[in-house]
Amino acid sequence: MKKSKVLVTGAAGFLGSHLAEKLAENGDVVVGVDNMMGGYSDNVPKNIKFHKVDCCDLNKMKEIMKGIEVVYHCAATAHEGLSVFSPYEIGKNNYLASVSVFSSAISNKVKRIIFCSSMARYGSQKYPFTEDMSPNPVDPYAISKVAAEQTLINLCELNNIEWVIAVPHNIIGPKQKYDDPFRNVVSIMLNRMLQNKAPIIYGDGMQKRCFSYIDDCLSCLIPMKDQKNLNKQVINIGPDEEFVTINKVAEICSNITGSNLKPIYKPDRPKEVKHASCSADKARKLLNYKTTVDLNTGITRTFEYIKARGPKPFDYYINVEILNELTPSTWIKKEI
Repeated sequence: MKKSKVLVTGAAGFLGSHLAEKLAENGDVVVGVDNMMGGYSDNVPKNIKFHKVDCCDLNKMKEIMKGIEVVYHCAATAHEGLSVFSPYEIGKNNYLASVSVFSSAISNKVKRIIFCSSMARYGSQKYPFTEDMSPNPVDPYAISKVAAEQTLINLCELNNIEWVIAVPHNIIGPKQKYDDPFRNVVSIMLNRMLQNKAPIIYGDGMQKRCFSYIDDCLSCLIPMKDQKNLNKQVINIGPDEEFVTINKVAEICSNITGSNLKPIYKPDRPKEVKHASCSADKARKLLNYKTTVDLNTGITRTFEYIKARGPKPFDYYINVEILNELTPSTWIKKEI
């Protein structure tokens, strides 16, 4: 694999920090950027050059992008449920930030841009979702991701820049922000249970998801840097096995932590897709993808990370912009 000068956005976040570290270990020269909004300072790999910069700062991003050959855009405010009630903040940090990254990259004539999108792009369709389906976003977060995808393709086609759209879904593992009350259901449950609090479940808990361990995502993202047949491809990343209910996730977390507290059920969150699962067939074909870490092991490793680092009170670091009868009480009253 060719050694390159690579920029990773979100390098203090969950996915970005793991990816930046792995690329550097493989011999690439890695530059990382993050505004430190949704990550941890100790996530930043020691073997990269790091800039504390907001991706929306176009001038600084253009400067940092000089000499970069490949861009991985991982930074996102990945708060799907919250986006219904904080559409400005989520939209700014996903769409406008992405456009800034793409514009900076293209201005500096990078070779390839890999954009980490979201399974939310598919919305409510027949599952498992396949890449040939037209996006059908149902909330502002998903809309911002699809808009960013379309802008990326538009600009790259015009300027003859290679692009790849990766579609990770429900990644778990160490380094995930576990004191975030708005996202990361597994980490929220584990952090609460370590504080002797019952898990909180929205709706009846019968909504179903697949969860992907971080290492299995990296195995797909790394080849996207320069594998030639991936140019202009949209590729789902994550398992299509172990399609489980949120109730089952709570049960697994309870077994691992030793918590015997019954879940607290809250009303459904608006616009939440009931069942969401992506087909991994294309990733298997193009990237030799396979699931190497099962759900129980992935949750166990996530638990061990949180336990070692120490449970933390939840940080309501994003303002809820729309407060009305539809807004979950968990966020209004800070019940998590």
